[in-house]
Amino acid sequence: MSTAILTGQPVPGSPIEGDLRSLGFDVRTAADAAEAETLLAQVPSRERVAVVDARFVGHVHALRLGLTDPRFPLAAIPGALTAQPAARQALTRALARENSAGTTLVDSLAGRLVEALDTDVHRPELGSLVAEVPADPQARNEARQAVAAVDDEAVRLKSAVKARDGFFTTFCISPYSRYLARWCARRGLTPNQVTTASLLTALIAAGCAATGTRGGFVAAGVLLLFSFVLDCTDGQLARYSLQYSTLGAWLDATFDRAKEYAYYAGLALGAARGGGSDDVWALALGAMVLQTCRHVVDFSFNEANHDATANTSPTAALSDKLDSVGWTVWVRRMIVLPIGERWAMIAVLTALTTPRITFYALLVGCAFAAAYTTAGRVLRSLTRKAVRTDRAARALADLADSGPLTELLPAKVLTRSPSALVAALTGAVLVTGSAVVWGAGWQTVLGAVGYVVCSAAAVGRPLKGALDWLVPPVFRAAEYGTVLILAARSEVNGALPAAFGLVAAVAYHHYDTVYRIRGNAGAPPAWLVRAVGGHDGRTLVVTVLAAVLTASQFPVALTALAVAVALVVLVESIRFWVSAGAPAVHDEGEPA
Repeated sequence: MSTAILTGQPVPGSPIEGDLRSLGFDVRTAADAAEAETLLAQVPSRERVAVVDARFVGHVHALRLGLTDPRFPLAAIPGALTAQPAARQALTRALARENSAGTTLVDSLAGRLVEALDTDVHRPELGSLVAEVPADPQARNEARQAVAAVDDEAVRLKSAVKARDGFFTTFCISPYSRYLARWCARRGLTPNQVTTASLLTALIAAGCAATGTRGGFVAAGVLLLFSFVLDCTDGQLARYSLQYSTLGAWLDATFDRAKEYAYYAGLALGAARGGGSDDVWALALGAMVLQTCRHVVDFSFNEANHDATANTSPTAALSDKLDSVGWTVWVRRMIVLPIGERWAMIAVLTALTTPRITFYALLVGCAFAAAYTTAGRVLRSLTRKAVRTDRAARALADLADSGPLTELLPAKVLTRSPSALVAALTGAVLVTGSAVVWGAGWQTVLGAVGYVVCSAAAVGRPLKGALDWLVPPVFRAAEYGTVLILAARSEVNGALPAAFGLVAAVAYHHYDTVYRIRGNAGAPPAWLVRAVGGHDGRTLVVTVLAAVLTASQFPVALTALAVAVALVVLVESIRFWVSAGAPAVHDEGEPA
């Protein structure tokens, strides 16, 4: 329930009261600040409250943006101010100060309260929408004409689409998915319901692919595209109706990866069951490893430079210059193979070719995209003189996911490395190189021990170097790559599917860490990182299991480890994201 307090003298024929009621507000009127303070005290503390000038003239969607967005404790537009329960005390203090000052309502009380508040107030971007408090009849008439000249429903539909999106999404999906979002809103559907429908559709698509028949592959491709349409619709519905939530943030953050990786598994199962009985599990796992490492590169680079000072470089300036040329913007967005282009490619190739060809194309495309984006970010990092903050260093350390083995090493060992990246790369080469050369042997275990020591040295000091943001991606590549290599070299049925499950469980833990950090909620609790061993501990355990177990026992051990990791991280993740303190983070940045 929400309550709006209309202040000042009402204007005959003004629609403001009806507009507020249409947005779900219970409307009360107050002649002055003293009466507004009395009414505010009567509103239950668990409710949202708004103070609105009775002379307000503007679009309903302007009021919606200013008064109903659940992400901001305090928000304001000209003539209107709202406070969620968490910010009610700040509003009460500001209103008490206004009342004690004994001012009259010649000026807008809502406007004066915004200036009197002792905390930050969100001010939504209104664009062409009108929100004014006219001072006289002539100004009121002009404001009403301005309202009539702009179709707020058209603005609302346009703003439902993400500002930065890929070419395929922008031109092939969003032109009609926004209307699907409006259809859902008018029927009371929530973004979470649409998100869940998208997941179920993708899982059905994976099941169709797993049949291994041409009809199944065609159906899988069509359903995957429809799942992506729903994936776009859920975010557009959230923006259209301002239905943001902590649970929605969690679903939005994790389901895209779950859908894509489940589809990889479906393709691998279908290839094995098809007429050719083709084993492409290594390709499926390789695609998941490559895609996850790409995302970690994105996340680490952004976190390292989130609040860096002197954060400019000639490379960044060149990039901005290219963005000013229309066609280069779309070319650059397409070659990084964002989710829209990637899923469209997968869907078409699934329907027309074989799983092996689909994975080959996916691996080549993602490898090129990864090389392009990583090279550009390395150049930016080397040519800028950015000073990174302690917060950025802490975020990179959390993304590193170092386990308890690192804590056991002597402190003097941890500061020997001249470069965090050199240490991380050295460790990665030791463990993956050993796995390639010796496979499941004690030499690989020794390589894993070296990896643990090098990993500890890499994070022994704050990660503030120019290229230290590459440390977490190197750790991901080393851990996932070791599991892939050992499973492939075991040459036993079930090893690669079990390795796929283990990497999927660990990747979920790493994505969960990313979205907690992006929501300013900090990394997962230390006990969770210790319980699942950290990247260094898990890598060592996998190499030991490969060395001591028989070839037939190894897949069983990988499966048991995957189940154990998945149970621990999922239970803690669900507990966190459904709790009241979890952040409502929604991805409005570049497509993943």
